Parts: sequence; C-alpha cells; structure tokens
Amino acid sequence: MLNAVLSDFYERDFRKLIEEVNIFKNEDNLWKTQGSVKNSGGNLVLHIIGGMNYLIGTLLAQTGYIRNRDQEFIIKGVDRKILVTQLEELIPLVNNTLKTVSMDKEYPIRFDEEIRSNAYVLLQLSLHLNYHLGQVNYLRRFLE
Repeated sequence: MLNAVLSDFYERDFRKLIEEVNIFKNEDNLWKTQGSVKNSGGNLVLHIIGGMNYLIGTLLAQTGYIRNRDQEFIIKGVDRKILVTQLEELIPLVNNTLKTVSMDKEYPIRFDEEIRSNAYVLLQLSLHLNYHLGQVNYLRRFLE
C-alpha cells in the first residue's frame, strides 16, 4: 500500500514541478535568484533530476546513472524543454521502481548518516521533492 501511495505523491509533485517550470513567463527567470536566495528554480530542478536519478534510479533500479551533484547547482541556462523532458522521464522510473521495491528492505547506502529502510528513504525523498517544489513556486511568483 505504501508503494502505491508514494507513487501517487511522486507523480503528483513531478507533474506540479513540470507545471511550475512551464509557467515561468520569462524562461531566463528560471536561472535567477534574489536577495538571500542562493539557488535558482532551474538549479533546484536539476538537483531534483540528479538526486532522483541517482538515489532511486541508480541505487534501487540499477540504471547506472552517474550523478555530479556539484554541477546541479553550477550549470545555468538549460532549456526549459530539456528540464521538462527529464522530469517527465522520472515519472515512469519512480513508478516502476516503486512497483518492485520492498519497503522493509535496507536501503543500499547509509542515508542521513544511518542505515535506513527503503521506506524511510523513499518517504524522505518525497518530502524533499515537495520542499523544492515549494521553493520553485515561491521563486517564480517572486521573480515574476
């Protein structure tokens, strides 16, 4: 049951994040920050794409994705269409992984400095996705 619930939450938030990226009136604003805000909406999207592809794709689905976390916050100006495509590709990756993963099983690496279950990690990643979704929404409204 938890697998299905999490799958629904992930898909909902990925689709909301896609919507946020698409409704930036000025695509350049995806890469802007203001005041004490250090990460642009675009960089937060790259961070979600990289994190999900590695933490779910590589570690649970064995996709072989290689993550460069530092670049998620350095790269600028990625075309909106590329961001949307990469977010859309996460939906079946996560849904298919959640269909097969055992929630009680130990996650393949230490997470939050501890040995954790897949359930713990997948719930935490869902919360993390939702947190960054809110940041992107706030930045869009603030900048536009």
